[in-house]
Order: sequence, then C-alpha cells, then structure tokens
Amino acid sequence: MVQYDAKTSDEYLEVLEDDWRKEKLLEVRQMILAYAPEFDEVIRYKMLNYGKDTDYVFALNAQKYYVSLYVGTIDKVENAEALLDGYSYGKGCIRIRKTIRIEQTELERFIRKTVDMWRDGEDTTC
Repeated sequence: MVQYDAKTSDEYLEVLEDDWRKEKLLEVRQMILAYAPEFDEVIRYKMLNYGKDTDYVFALNAQKYYVSLYVGTIDKVENAEALLDGYSYGKGCIRIRKTIRIEQTELERFIRKTVDMWRDGEDTTC
C-alpha cells in the first residue's frame, strides 16, 4: 500500500504525483464533497477520510496501480454489483484503474446511495 506522509488534506493533495491517479482521485473526491458537504475531510491512516466526527464513510488513497475508494457498505448497498460494473472491488475496497472512465460508470450513484444510507442512520461500517 502506498502511504503519504501528510497531516492535512491539502498536504496530501500536494504530495500526490501529477498523473492519472491524481486526476481520478480528485474526480472521486469531488463527487463525495459535492453530495455530502457536511462531511469533514481529514487524514486518517495516511489517507483522505470523509465523514463526521468519528463516523467515517469513505477513505480515498492513490496506490501504485489504482486509486482505492474504501467503503464499509459495498454489500449493503442495494444493486451494488450493477452500480460497480467494470470495477475491480473486494469486501470494502473499490479499485479505480487507469482505464476506467468514471463518468461512464455508476460510481457516483453508488457514492450517493452510501451517503443516503449514512444520513438515514443506517449502518455504513464494515
């Protein structure tokens, strides 16, 4: 796992290399912050984390070969398999590879459904 030594989200974004991973990470970051402006963006476990107080819903990190979107709810989101069609993912990690065109996928709908679950008080943890 690639880890960045940053204390703030601004520092994290500064140390990222200017390549396709940074572009993808910024695209996903914008989706989260646009739909959930109430979320704080902090560094936890050397990654960007999104949530409120100690209740984090997403983590985002640039790896060597993909961007990781960590979420505890993949199997809890209705229709997740269809929404994440084209992505490689495991129990709690969606891997966004270079060849993925995010705007042509349903990742934003998945993120919105996850945020809606959190807003409704549903369990979004692992």
